[in-house]
Amino acid sequence: MSGNKLYIVAKFTAKPGLEEVVKKELTSLLEPTRAEAGCISYDCHQSQENAAIFVFYEVWKNREELDKHLGMPYLKALLGKVDELFAVPPELHFLNKLG
Repeated sequence: MSGNKLYIVAKFTAKPGLEEVVKKELTSLLEPTRAEAGCISYDCHQSQENAAIFVFYEVWKNREELDKHLGMPYLKALLGKVDELFAVPPELHFLNKLG
């Protein structure tokens, strides 16, 4: 059903008081990531109940394309700020599409 596509949910939790900074950092990834050849879908969401929680829903053509994305300078720059911006390490969930 899903072929080689890779479905991911990534959860980020901002440190208290840094919600707007994190929002700006995360949304800055949208345009360049969506322009990547292997990106099928890349959407960022903010929790309605807790403004510190951000969730990406991503779909990639395959694992190789995700690996290319993980090496992009704009993503590496953000990941270099994990301790500064986030209350806990980002959570990644790799999913199987059921229907």
